[in-house]
Amino acid sequence: MKRQNKLSSKILMWVLAAFFYAPILYAVIFSFNEGKSLTKFTGFSTKWYGKMFQNREMMEAVFYTIVIALLATLISTVFGTLTAIGLSKSNKGLKMAVEQINNLPIMNPDIVTAIGLLVLFATLHIKSGFTTMLLAHVMFCTPYVILSVMPRLRGLDPNLAEAAMDLGATPVYALVKVIIPQIMPGIVSGALTAFTMSFDDFVISFFVQGNGISNISIIVYTMSKRVNPSINALATLVTAIISVFLLLANVLPDRLAKKKTLALPV
Repeated sequence: MKRQNKLSSKILMWVLAAFFYAPILYAVIFSFNEGKSLTKFTGFSTKWYGKMFQNREMMEAVFYTIVIALLATLISTVFGTLTAIGLSKSNKGLKMAVEQINNLPIMNPDIVTAIGLLVLFATLHIKSGFTTMLLAHVMFCTPYVILSVMPRLRGLDPNLAEAAMDLGATPVYALVKVIIPQIMPGIVSGALTAFTMSFDDFVISFFVQGNGISNISIIVYTMSKRVNPSINALATLVTAIISVFLLLANVLPDRLAKKKTLALPV
């Protein structure tokens, strides 16, 4: 009986894996298709990657996607880390209130957030474009950084900063040299998560984009209405980049924590 249950679990696992990853594998395979067909593989070729790099619209989308993702990651990581550190020193009531507010952008449907941001920017007379997209990405990335940093702060000795200041360190020096190194795995995890969320966002970006400003998700959506195998090449590139960052998000924090543990005096 146990053997049958184990076999059923394995079969179910492989079925679910095939369901989730078959479309991605399909796009990767057909990105190397020689022909223009998206259903029949006629031979191996990398020409669609060449056409992708020659497509100015695609390359501009890749450029804006990477620049906005990097800037949003940097800004949200700084804001999120400082907010989490401030919350760790706040009273319980304020901490619970801010944590609940922080969860709203994560739990809120993207379409609702997108419409809200669109109305906000219109009310403030902020022209849609690079600035609005960057602000939107910072807004929805920051909560993920806070969620990643907070658990590290809960496990941190609250007397470390006070001990450093008792030994003559200024508050800023204690923050930079004592607190931040201890929570670095959480910061790195939050930054990588923020980059991933920003890189592949579509719904919010679609509502706050301006003329000439698009990211990869928007370009893929607009090009999906016409047959263009370069979409598969672009999708494969995005999958590769996101996979690298997801791998780093799972490996780097543990490596940093292990390195810090080994560095501690015995």
